Amino acid sequence: MCGFAGFFNPFMDFRMNQTENEKILNDMCAALYHRGPDENGSLLAKNYGLAHTRLAIIDLENGSQPMCTVCDDNRYCIVYNGELYNTAELRKDLEQKGRKFQTTSDTEVILMGYIEYGIDILNKMNGIFAFCIVDEKKGECFIARDQVGVKPLYYSVYDDILVFASEPKGIFAFPYIQPDIDMEGLNEVLSLGPAKTYGKGVFKNVHEVRPGYFLRYGYDGIREYRYWSITAYEHEENYEKTVEHTRFLVTDAIKRQMVSDVPIATFLSGGVDSSIVSAVCAAELKKQGKKLGTFSFDFVDNNKYFVANAFQPSQDRPFVDIMVDYIRSEHRYLECNNDDLFENLFRSVDVRDMPTMADVDSSMLYFCGRVKNFYKVVLTGECADEIFGGYPWFHKEECFKAKTFPWSMDITARQAVLKDEIIAELHMEQYIREAYENTIQETPKLPGEDAHEARRREISYLNMKWFMQTLLDRMDRTSMYSGLEARVPFADIRIINYMYNVPWSMKCRNHVEKSLLREAAEGLLPNEVLYRKKSPYPKTYDPAYEKKLADALTEIIEDASSPVLQLVDKKKVYDFIHQKKDYGRPWYGQLMAGPQMLAYLLQINYWMKKYRLSI
Repeated sequence: MCGFAGFFNPFMDFRMNQTENEKILNDMCAALYHRGPDENGSLLAKNYGLAHTRLAIIDLENGSQPMCTVCDDNRYCIVYNGELYNTAELRKDLEQKGRKFQTTSDTEVILMGYIEYGIDILNKMNGIFAFCIVDEKKGECFIARDQVGVKPLYYSVYDDILVFASEPKGIFAFPYIQPDIDMEGLNEVLSLGPAKTYGKGVFKNVHEVRPGYFLRYGYDGIREYRYWSITAYEHEENYEKTVEHTRFLVTDAIKRQMVSDVPIATFLSGGVDSSIVSAVCAAELKKQGKKLGTFSFDFVDNNKYFVANAFQPSQDRPFVDIMVDYIRSEHRYLECNNDDLFENLFRSVDVRDMPTMADVDSSMLYFCGRVKNFYKVVLTGECADEIFGGYPWFHKEECFKAKTFPWSMDITARQAVLKDEIIAELHMEQYIREAYENTIQETPKLPGEDAHEARRREISYLNMKWFMQTLLDRMDRTSMYSGLEARVPFADIRIINYMYNVPWSMKCRNHVEKSLLREAAEGLLPNEVLYRKKSPYPKTYDPAYEKKLADALTEIIEDASSPVLQLVDKKKVYDFIHQKKDYGRPWYGQLMAGPQMLAYLLQINYWMKKYRLSI
């Protein structure tokens, strides 16, 4: 994985101000250094500038970027972030068409693929990616993002210059674009956050390349194109064939994503998803005489303070122990204390450039920094719940009937601390409703489909476009901040498109959550893990952490210079602080309850202060 940034205008000659523009490229590169600490490079040409920071995983010696090649009297240049999992197949195809390669990197395969197929190469790629390709003879620039949105890519336009980067901070290193916020951005943070609308960058005039899209900038201007979307079709396989097909897709995706020239590890929570990934990886490495490295996460003294609830019915450690013994991995148990959790709340805003999932992000940021001391590549079980229907809101009747996002149906906790005039100005309910309905309207369905099954599609599509994207953003930023590459095999586009069309009666047979995935994994895991009731990513239940948050927020709202005071009502905040917190009633997802609202407000204040944002 890597980071990249750049700028392009087909009518300008950036060499006229070479010294200044080279410095801008260096600054953009430096802003993204954490994503690729192994190597960096830049290129200033007539119509464009490209900068790249590299995390060397494949072809350690020859994969430097920007990468350029000359073919048919034309020069093509690329900067790229990601991994291409069907590199071997594409390379063979291109070699048969006469293309010659100088490296073994997937970067060159994408570049040669573009020369051979044009932008249609995107439809042949299976991987996680964001890239920019400049075609000098055509005077065109393409920036593209993978089908699911695993890898990030943002852009802005200043004075007809397209400015792009892997993260917003790279765009803000371009000196003429400054962070700003408007009412739309505030709604993204306060009404929808920590989720955000796909395509929006939260900051004013900052946009996100949407998953499955590319932008083309040529002499006729900037245009956006969709090259991939999930499709609805009639599922014709019987249950037994569906189980067999699912097992193949899952295991094949995991095996493909093990490709690396450096050792790999996995995150192992003891849940079914990460355990499947770990079991397949361990078996493959065993064939090579190697042991898999695994990591699990928890909080100091959580065994003392943990209280089971409907969203988190059990602790992970006993199930991790079972899996470690079963697959014989080289395991490390990592724990986070209150101080580290608190400090990383603010660092996670630095990482994401906006408020995050509070301690869900900050703890993952801390853990990824620890894992990087041992490995550069990990595989995770992320996205299985969205694809296979594991979350509670797939199963609860009230969520099924709700005409809003099922992971944040109650917005009273959001409004409980805001000034009345801010609530009135934002029109929060309307903003949420429009965002929800826009996604519902674009949900792919079959003509004449049963209303119940059509609603299942809507919930699945909502999860993939919103909740899954939030977790993918979290995984990318928290891992790449430490130069750690986190891969997500369950987000393979083959799995996503196939599972979208499998009827709910097969996904949740006999009302067992993720029954199809569990049955497809028969024999890979011990039954006590395979049929364990879902328990999400761990969180701390230590009252000392909640007190730490309350004390910090009290100090902030007593400081008249705190920017968050533009948004919140002091009395309402004090009332909220002193309320008994219900850990089993989250206001976002499964983990963000009362204490996480305190943490979210701390993050908003820090974010506004850091970026000098005012209302």
